[in-house]
Amino acid sequence: MNPITVIIGLGKTGLSCAQFLSQQNCQFTVIDSRENPPELTQFKRQFPKIPIHLGLFNLSIMSTADRLIVSPGVSIHDSSILEAQRIGIPILGDIELFAHYAKAPVIAITGSNGKSTVTLLVDAMVRKAGKQVLTGGNLGVPALTLLEKPTPDFYVLELSSFQLETTYTLKLESSCILNISPDHMDRYSNIESYIEAKLRIYQNAKTIVINKDDPYLSSFSDSNSHCIYFTLNRPKTDEYGIQEQNNQIWLAKGNELILLIEQLPIKGRHNWANALAALALGESIGLPLPAMANALREFHGLPHRCQTITCINGVDWFNDSKGTNVGATLAALEGLPCHGKIILIAGGIGKGADFRPLYKPLAERAKALILMGRDADRIATDLAGSTPVYQVSSMIEAVNTAHRLAFSEDCVLLSPACASFDMFSGFEARGEAFVQAVRAIQP
Repeated sequence: MNPITVIIGLGKTGLSCAQFLSQQNCQFTVIDSRENPPELTQFKRQFPKIPIHLGLFNLSIMSTADRLIVSPGVSIHDSSILEAQRIGIPILGDIELFAHYAKAPVIAITGSNGKSTVTLLVDAMVRKAGKQVLTGGNLGVPALTLLEKPTPDFYVLELSSFQLETTYTLKLESSCILNISPDHMDRYSNIESYIEAKLRIYQNAKTIVINKDDPYLSSFSDSNSHCIYFTLNRPKTDEYGIQEQNNQIWLAKGNELILLIEQLPIKGRHNWANALAALALGESIGLPLPAMANALREFHGLPHRCQTITCINGVDWFNDSKGTNVGATLAALEGLPCHGKIILIAGGIGKGADFRPLYKPLAERAKALILMGRDADRIATDLAGSTPVYQVSSMIEAVNTAHRLAFSEDCVLLSPACASFDMFSGFEARGEAFVQAVRAIQP
């Protein structure tokens, strides 16, 4: 059999790889361990003559490949992929393929939480500065699909740790790891291997943006890159941070005041950090400060990310369904503007996480913890004694329980700290179910 590129995984990324390789007149086939992968119908419609192999990974097909393009949803530690690698077959992902063809400077963002917010903030800043930008990657449009459009002034990519694992030659104009908290511990053997994957974003980057407050990142430096730091404390001259003057809080660079916090539509201290990271990335590519400040004033955030839903009888309801790991929920609990107590709705697929870091903020700020989903019992065990715990079987029951417990000035926060696939098709569907249940109780 002649050498052929084998795409492993037929989700959105796998389909984009097939479309790109077809445009390049490359011979390819597709393997997926699922019998009915999400893009199967679309693939068959577009490529009726291309073979596709479903079910168990077929090592005999992999062993004839000139390369394997592995989708981020597939672990490169799968035994068949490891065996293919052992016999010398290159393993890469869509971002590595993108790196071979991209003709404009690339800004890349990763982190355990806040990636999408910062990616779209940088996109908005570039547009405000009058430049052309194409944005995608782990967010929205697959990176390879961006190459179908005319070359912009900049590409902005959100990248996951899974995408970074198979990226080797990507040369970045600027890159940032926003934060590190344990995530995907069902796929990584330890936190060190997760961090190692994230740190790949700093390789071959002209400028790196570093979170000075993150214990995993604060001491990192790279003599080959220019470093810009951001912090939620008072910044040094060349850093981005927070300044307080006349009882007002400002985003600042050194002593230069940029924007009053009250003018920032996205709320919570974690979003202050996101705004500072975006400013640092914008500076690294030469964007003017007034344009960046205007973008911040106009950016109202993304759905399902600490999104304000409504106020019912003095109780504020927040949808943070994208809070799919402990770090995200921790940030929401600590940063949520709430004068009373928080009622947290959480639970789902825990991905091997340790939920005990939530104990202290729950004990300090929460009135109740409402749990649902597959790992509810385990979460309840980890957080026993922090706050009263209620276990429910549906989103409607969770919302009705929260409504019964909440009083004026309290807040109800959906921030599950878990993946959603035990009960929903994704975090978006989970967030919509929450919003619909909340709307149903409105007087």
